[in-house]
Amino acid sequence: MTTRSLFPTLVKEASLGTDSLRAGLESACWLLEEEDVAGNEWCDAEGYDGYTSYASLDDLPERFPEFAELKKLLDRQAAEFARELHWDLEGFRLKLDAIWVNILGEGGSHSNHIHPGSVISGTYYVSVPEGAGTLKLEDPRLSKLMAAPQLTDETPEAMRRFIYLAPQEGHAFFWESWLRHEVMPNRSEEPRVSISFNYALLRA
Repeated sequence: MTTRSLFPTLVKEASLGTDSLRAGLESACWLLEEEDVAGNEWCDAEGYDGYTSYASLDDLPERFPEFAELKKLLDRQAAEFARELHWDLEGFRLKLDAIWVNILGEGGSHSNHIHPGSVISGTYYVSVPEGAGTLKLEDPRLSKLMAAPQLTDETPEAMRRFIYLAPQEGHAFFWESWLRHEVMPNRSEEPRVSISFNYALLRA
């Protein structure tokens, strides 16, 4: 008798760049938080607990050399992730079509969501104080489990309904954009600073 493990959900973690790059990105993030009037107005209007450039700026790699360097690193990892997913990209190419800053203060979180219109999404972590919110990933089959019983406490990670990934400074997570995820509340008095991104699939 054979039991197979089918339909895996892959999540990639990579250490990117140097400490000096991370420090440069942190300075750029705080500069944006200070000077991005439109972004701060959007955050106030939407009740965002902190700052994000999501709705205000779409050209960060052109504005800052640190973001341009980060883009090169992300591009390489995204291409490698596509190979690990066994995607046939003949006639297509991956394009970083969105990259934005997130600064969450104490208690700040981000409710569960997906990233429509993209194929790979992820987050690079700039500043992660002790107690910073984890990344919560949801089993994509959750809505179809119907009367499935609860899992035991000893259930291995790959079979759990929810996975909580602890971010590390200078590291990035990559996942397929359909994977529902959320940011748990920041339990530190210090801000949690990250840079999120999306890759689209375009004709070559």
